[in-house]
Amino acid sequence: MSKTLIRGAKVLGGEALDVLVDGETVAAVGAGLDADGARVVEAEGQILLPGLVDLHTHLREPGREDSETVLTGTRAAASGGYTAVHAMANTFPVADTAGVVEQVWRLGRESGYCDVQPVGAVTVGLEGKQLAELGAMHDSAASVRVFSDDGKCVDDAVIMRRALEYVKAFDGVIAQHAQEPRLTEGAQMNEGTVSAELGLGGWPAVAEESIIARDVLLAAHVGSRVHICHLSTAGSVEIVRWAKSKGWNVTAEVTPHHLLLTDELVRSYDPVYKVNPPLRTEADVTALREALADGTIDCVATDHAPHPHEDKDCEWGAAAMGMVGLETALSVVQHTMVETGLLDWAGVADRMSFRPAAIGRLAGHGRPVSAGEPANLVLVDPSYRGAVDSARFASRSRNTPYQGRELPGRVTHTFLRGRATVMDGKLV
Repeated sequence: MSKTLIRGAKVLGGEALDVLVDGETVAAVGAGLDADGARVVEAEGQILLPGLVDLHTHLREPGREDSETVLTGTRAAASGGYTAVHAMANTFPVADTAGVVEQVWRLGRESGYCDVQPVGAVTVGLEGKQLAELGAMHDSAASVRVFSDDGKCVDDAVIMRRALEYVKAFDGVIAQHAQEPRLTEGAQMNEGTVSAELGLGGWPAVAEESIIARDVLLAAHVGSRVHICHLSTAGSVEIVRWAKSKGWNVTAEVTPHHLLLTDELVRSYDPVYKVNPPLRTEADVTALREALADGTIDCVATDHAPHPHEDKDCEWGAAAMGMVGLETALSVVQHTMVETGLLDWAGVADRMSFRPAAIGRLAGHGRPVSAGEPANLVLVDPSYRGAVDSARFASRSRNTPYQGRELPGRVTHTFLRGRATVMDGKLV
């Protein structure tokens, strides 16, 4: 059926309206729209948002299909309300050539669950020594605009400067994993009281903040765009706020888990809480929430990092870093930002759709819910409350820190260019 009428949804949390989707496009928005010939979705009490956009997803394919594939990752994305994700470059082989990014892009098109925009590596093999084929990746069918060595920091200032200069020519952006490597050798968790008590190697806040300070200065010097991945400390917030006050082209993201979880959880020694950057303090969490609310932090990005069971079901020191997040991100944001009064639903749309799409220069996503726009949409039932059950995840991996935790909100429907990928909470 080419027509769908979404009846009585609160558009961006505001007035309850009908939204008529015809083919790939929103045909009309208003009260009492004619449902003739359309499939009707009764959405009273639900929130209608533009499809979510993730700037930071690890899909693992090619090379680590035991953790995730493009198909399972995009199914997880659709389940979480996403219509577009940016796939990070730390695959095997690394996405540092036009051939690899085109492979990921084509796999995304074949999946049909959400659009996949590959992120190209900044340096060959993520080794930080030689610039990758930035221009060729941009000129490929994948049309790469975002470049990152995520998982590793581009710590050489000259390489970082050259990368910023190169991508400026086509309005690209370097997304930096801010981690000074010498300051984090042997680090296992946030450096502070808890790490001292547990005897685990500390990961100081300054290891993140020093790289961010350098890179915003480099971006200003070059006149290029830099994006800060998974910002996690109060000090980092202040540096980004200062850079923005100068009018510099700096953007930043925060993960759902850094909006909710703290390093106190590491006392359990459960490797599900081992992540890069590490969980920080309650004071950091408060600063991150406030910065997301006031716009200093531009967007929420999941850093969805799937791992096979054996990489997490082991002792803390041997465990892999990272946690899955696509299927729980919106619930965590509702819990930490909406229910605390820091953001309304229009603000959620801005931080989880409009701004990430703009940063990634992603056409067709992050658009208003209005006539003539692409029908990339998500319906959310905000009244739902339920315990997270990873056995029901669409992702191939189960390494969630929220297992058994009650979270609010449930995605009931996701539409990718008018076609339902999720109906009544189930993948189509």
